[in-house]
Amino acid sequence: MRILFAGLAVGFIALQSASAQDAPRMPITLDPQTGEVVSVADTPLPLAGKDAPTVLAADMAPNPSLPPPPVIAPIVPRSGPEPRAPSTPDSLVHALAPGDVRIKDIAAVEGVRENQLVGYGLVVGLQGTGDTLRNAAFSEQSLQSMLERLGVNVRDSALRTRNVAAVIVTAELPAFSGAGSRIDVNVASLGDASSLQGGTLVITQLAGADGEVYAVAQGPIAVTGYSAAGMAESVQKGTPTAGRIPNGALVEHELQTSLDGLGALTFKLRNPDFRTAIRITDAINAYSRRRYGAAVAEERDYRTVALVKPRGMSAARFIAEIEGLPVRPDTPARVVIDERSGTVVMGADVRISTVAITHGNLSIRVTETPVASQPEPFSDNGETVVLPRTMVDASESGGKLAIIGGTDLQTLVRGLNQIGLKPTGVIAIVQAMKTAGALQADLVVQ
Repeated sequence: MRILFAGLAVGFIALQSASAQDAPRMPITLDPQTGEVVSVADTPLPLAGKDAPTVLAADMAPNPSLPPPPVIAPIVPRSGPEPRAPSTPDSLVHALAPGDVRIKDIAAVEGVRENQLVGYGLVVGLQGTGDTLRNAAFSEQSLQSMLERLGVNVRDSALRTRNVAAVIVTAELPAFSGAGSRIDVNVASLGDASSLQGGTLVITQLAGADGEVYAVAQGPIAVTGYSAAGMAESVQKGTPTAGRIPNGALVEHELQTSLDGLGALTFKLRNPDFRTAIRITDAINAYSRRRYGAAVAEERDYRTVALVKPRGMSAARFIAEIEGLPVRPDTPARVVIDERSGTVVMGADVRISTVAITHGNLSIRVTETPVASQPEPFSDNGETVVLPRTMVDASESGGKLAIIGGTDLQTLVRGLNQIGLKPTGVIAIVQAMKTAGALQADLVVQ
C-alpha cells in the first residue's frame, strides 16, 4: 500500500511539472548594470530563473476561461534634457532706439526712496594709528563708557591706548527693507586717528531723522587708502581714515510703507522738464490703451505724472510694466564750465549766433638771475653783496580772427578747434559770448 501511495505522489508531481513547463512564461527583465526594469509583466512572481539570473519568470497554468496575456512592450529609457514649457517673450522688455531711455532711469515713484541713517561708534584693533585719547576727549569718554557697560571700571585709570578711534557711521536704508536684511555702511574717523586700516567697528546703533533706531552696524572695515611715513618722507594714497563695511548693518526696524498704502501712484522726474513729462504721459497712455483699453496717465506739472492703477492688478506689477517703456527725454541747452580744472561741458542743443572771435595769448616771462659782488683782493673796507638782476620778456601770439556760427554742437566744437584754443581760452571765449548775447544757452560757472 505504501508503495502505491508513493507512486501516485511521484506521478502527480511529474504531471504538475510538465504542465508548468507547457504554460506561457511572462518575463520581467532587469538591466544588469543599473538594475532598472526593461520589460514589465502583470502579476509578476519573484522566482529566479536558472539560465539568466537577471530574469524573473511568472509561471502561470493554462486556463481556457481566462483571456490571453497582454503583449509586453519594452520600457525605453528617456534620454535628453528635461521637457520644458514653451518659452514666451517677456512683455516687460521693450526695445530701446538710439537716444531713448527707460522711464525708470529718469523718474521715480513718489514715496519710494532711501532713508539716511547715522550713528556714533568706536573702532578697535588699530595698529597704533588710533586717536590720541588726551587730544580727543570724546574718544576717551566713549571708551570708558563702553568698558563700564562690559563690567570694567576704568574711571580712575589713565588710558594711553592708541588702538581705538571714534567714528561716525552712515548708511542708507532702502525702501521696503525688512527686518533681518543687511545694508552697507560707511565709516569715517572723528578724531586724530591716522588710519582705520585693520580696525573693527564695535556694535553701533544707526538712527534716522526721527530718532528711531533702524539698524545696528558691526564688523571689520575695508579701507582702500593707505599712508606710510618715515623720518624724511611720507607716502599717502586715498583716504585711510575712511572705510566701508559691505553688508555691515542689520536692519532691526522696518519702515511701515507699502505700495498699496501710497494711494495714488505718481512719477517724479529727476530732471524736471515740461516736454519730458508730456512724452512720458504719451508713452504710458499709448501702452495702456493697447494693454488695458484706457488711458491711465496724466501730467500735472513739469515734474509730476499721475497714474491710475487698473482694477485687479497689484501696484508692483503695474509699475513694473510702466517703468520699462522707452522715452526720449528733452534736455535744456546748457554750458557748464569749471575754471579750477579747465573743464567745459556743452549740451547737444547749444547754439551760437554768428560772431567774429579773436583770441591772443599774452605771455610775460620774468627771470631773476642775482649776482654776487665781491671787493677787490686785500681791501680793508669791502664786503660781499648780492646784486639783483631781472629780465622781463613779453610776447603775444595768436590773435587770429575767426567767424563762428554754430547750428549744432559739432560745428561749434570744430570752429573752436580751428582757433587752437586751450581750455582756459575756451572758458574766456564762452563767457564773452554769453555777455555779447551770442550764446543761446544757460551758462553755469562752477
